[in-house]
Amino acid sequence: MFKKILIANRGEIAVRVIRACRELGLATVAVHSEADRDSLHVRWADESVCIGPGPATESYLNIPAIISAAEITGADAVHPGYGFLSENTHFAEVLESCGIHFIGPSKEAIQKMGDKAVAKETVADYGVPLVPGSDGIVDVKDRKSLEKLAKKIGFPLLVKAKAGGGGKGMRIVREAGFLMDGLVAAQTEAQAAFGNGDVYIERYIEGPRHIEVQILADQHGNVVSFPERDCSVQRRHQKLIEESPSLAISDSVRKKLGKAARLAARAVKYHTVGTVEFLWDEKRKDFYFIEMNTRIQVEHPVTEMVTGVDLIKEQIRTAAGEEIPFKTDDIEIHGHAIECRINAEDPANNFLPNPGKITNIIMPGGPGVRVDTHIYPGYVIPTYYDSLLAKLIVMSRNGRGGGREQAVNRMLRALNEFQIDGVKTTIPFHREVMAHDAFRRGDVTTDFIEKHLDLKAGH
Repeated sequence: MFKKILIANRGEIAVRVIRACRELGLATVAVHSEADRDSLHVRWADESVCIGPGPATESYLNIPAIISAAEITGADAVHPGYGFLSENTHFAEVLESCGIHFIGPSKEAIQKMGDKAVAKETVADYGVPLVPGSDGIVDVKDRKSLEKLAKKIGFPLLVKAKAGGGGKGMRIVREAGFLMDGLVAAQTEAQAAFGNGDVYIERYIEGPRHIEVQILADQHGNVVSFPERDCSVQRRHQKLIEESPSLAISDSVRKKLGKAARLAARAVKYHTVGTVEFLWDEKRKDFYFIEMNTRIQVEHPVTEMVTGVDLIKEQIRTAAGEEIPFKTDDIEIHGHAIECRINAEDPANNFLPNPGKITNIIMPGGPGVRVDTHIYPGYVIPTYYDSLLAKLIVMSRNGRGGGREQAVNRMLRALNEFQIDGVKTTIPFHREVMAHDAFRRGDVTTDFIEKHLDLKAGH
């Protein structure tokens, strides 16, 4: 086992990792920007090192500064959290060359799964189902071949950037006459956002559910999969609410999803935690591979709540070479869990970010309520980073009064208790979702906000 872990991240995930390390008896090092000098993860870690000014490019993305911090503190491992450098192959390579363990997968796995076209080719060879589409990137200049391919796949189509993410470099094309315009627009946006204008096309699944499967793999060839998470409530392809299990997935489909996720992991000789994402086509009652995230996810507490497995601890243990002590068949669903992402944003004003000083907080509590956060009264939200303030997770156990309905009621109760003064947050948005008839009956697809909520969602 490691002796000292440096957390190359900030916010609630840095706090979450420190907590896991403390319970494992491991020393921790927090790195922070000048803007995060008073952050909670800095207070709670055993040691802290300032790695640069506020902008992420000069601090949390500054690889030499992070490596220096690890060397001067004697950290023998680095936990990247999510975002920032968590899926950066160069960072993994540099750590390896310095003899510092990367608590994540191999650089080869990151590289293959980071390229969406390569990822799909890789998992397809292992029998993982894909959305019908182009075989890799397309030549935007070859109009005749593109029109022929589009007709074969069938409209509507989705144009996606090869190096995309966060909804950038994506266009829906519903008719053949708009194909070239959609391709050029997606290509231009992708080039501007990622420095790579390559795109591919696939069938657009109308009103799908976004289903993902948590996996855990060790360095001894063992891979386990967990019950699915339904992440369908989204805005601009950004997840807002997650729950487990999904109402749309039967036990038989759950087994197929788990098998497909494990095959995807084996395709790249994966180890540590990861998430395999799928689209669920309600009309065809089938699922298709989208991508694999080679890191811990924001929504991992949902899985922890329904299974009782501490994923961060298992991530650290497997990175240290330990074997997973359980199998997929040992994992049981013990109820229903829901997570709401509480952001410093104004839902009534196009979800505009709303940084500032938090003057007061009242946290929710009671049975089955968990809050993962880094904020406190007097905390000043920096302007440089993601607007996530907290993750509110609730759990309803199986048995009398249990199940999804009780979980929704519990979340609504917890949201009504949650008070953050000084800035606008998405708490009112989440209350509206939890009280909505469509959400309560489980009518949840990726276009939920557009279909059911009267909000300026920016579309």
